[in-house]
Amino acid sequence: MGIFSRLSDIISSNINAMLDKAEDPEKMVKLMIREMEDTLVEIKASCAGAMATKKKVQRELDAAETRVAEWRNKAQLAVDKGREDLAREALMEKRRYADRAESLRQELDQCDNSGNQYQSDIMQLEDKLSTARERQRVLVQRHIHAQRKKKAEQGIRKVDTTDAMVRFERYENRIERMEAEADLVNMYRKPSLDDEFSKLQQNEEIDKELAELKAARQQPGTGQS
Repeated sequence: MGIFSRLSDIISSNINAMLDKAEDPEKMVKLMIREMEDTLVEIKASCAGAMATKKKVQRELDAAETRVAEWRNKAQLAVDKGREDLAREALMEKRRYADRAESLRQELDQCDNSGNQYQSDIMQLEDKLSTARERQRVLVQRHIHAQRKKKAEQGIRKVDTTDAMVRFERYENRIERMEAEADLVNMYRKPSLDDEFSKLQQNEEIDKELAELKAARQQPGTGQS
C-alpha cells in the first residue's frame, strides 16, 4: 500500500467506529498506532525531501535569474558598441535562461504545494495518533480492570460450585451439637455443696422479704385486716 493511500485511509477513518467493530479493540489500537507511526515517519521523510528539493530548485532559479541579468547587460553592451550580431546572440542566451527560470519557478511552486500538503498531513496524522494513544491508555486500564473483575467473579463462582459451603455447614452443625452436649452435661450435673447453701440462703432471703410484706398489710390504719 502506498504512503498516500494509507494516509487517506487513516486520516478519513473514524477511530471509534473501527474500535466498535473490532473483536479485539486493544490489539486494533496497537496495530493502528503502529501503522500511523510508520506512515508518519514516511511522510516526515518525504517532507524533508521536498524541502531539500525546494532549496535546490531555489538555488538553480537564483542562478538562472542571475544569468538572465548578465546576458541582458551583455546585449546592451553589444548594442552600445554597435555589435548587433553579438547583441542578438546575447539576447538568445538571455531567452534560454529566462525559459529555464520560468520552468524552475513552476517547479518551485510545486515544491511549495507539496511541502504545504505534507505539513497538513503531518498535523492531521499527529492528531489522529494522539487520539489513538489516548484510547490505547483507556483501553489498557479497562482491560486490566476487566481481568481483575473476571478473576474475582471466577473466584466467587468457584466457591459457589465447590463443597466449601457444605463444609462450613458441617462445621456449624458440629459446633451446635457440641454446645447442646455441653448444655445436657450442665442440666444433669449434681449441685455442689456451695450451690446447695447458696440456694438455701436465697430461699431464706425470699421468705424474709415475703414475711415483711405480709406484716405491712396487717398494720393498723392500712384499712386492711
